[in-house]
Amino acid sequence: MTTSDARQPMMGHLKELRNRLGKSTVAVVVGAIIAYLVRDGFELGGFAVPGLWDLLVAPYEEVFPGNELTNIKVAEQFSVLLRLIGFGGFLIASPYLFGQAWGFVSPALSKREKRWTIPIVAALFCLFSAGVGFAYWLLPRVLELLGSFLEVNVQITISDYFAFFLRFLLVFGLTFEFPVFLFAAGAVGIVTSAQLRQARRWAVLIIVIVAAGVTPTGDAYTLFFLAGPLYALYELTLLLIRFVLRK
Repeated sequence: MTTSDARQPMMGHLKELRNRLGKSTVAVVVGAIIAYLVRDGFELGGFAVPGLWDLLVAPYEEVFPGNELTNIKVAEQFSVLLRLIGFGGFLIASPYLFGQAWGFVSPALSKREKRWTIPIVAALFCLFSAGVGFAYWLLPRVLELLGSFLEVNVQITISDYFAFFLRFLLVFGLTFEFPVFLFAAGAVGIVTSAQLRQARRWAVLIIVIVAAGVTPTGDAYTLFFLAGPLYALYELTLLLIRFVLRK
């Protein structure tokens, strides 16, 4: 094979990657526009739907009622708004983004492996949503814990709070995705359920180390609530590989 022949497939992959990245960018922009339009909430069928800003500050207001977030920089509010609608756009577009990511990978798979495309994309979205939802439920409890060590007046800037809020949710959302890749490894024969059973001790160690490294707070409470569900997902994936894939 000549050098020019070898370059053709590579150029094709790069073109495909560029196209999918372009489509994904457009999807995030459209999602961000939607997020901006609903940032203050709206009514649907007589029910008040909270906006992005309401969802953002709700955990803080639950723990520190009457203690408003502060703004100490001229462009701080605008900066937070841009990041908020960007994050909202990513969440809204996430099913499409996961589909584009899998669509880029799937041509390398066999016809038998491709039948898992829809279940895997659905699992990616559901697990990410479950991780974000669980983190959102956990956030007020973590804030209460972190604010209970000293008797001081709490004044948190909106930039610091949003950065913490965003990292907290993304850590849970992204780490909850690992069962999909573990299941995919089982589907292509890289691992078996027997190997995963034998590796339980290593799995626990790796999960705890990773959870300790990515946890934004560094406290044992959050570490436990991240590592616990991750190990439960490990065991669930082991069962799926054994009984669904029969490997």
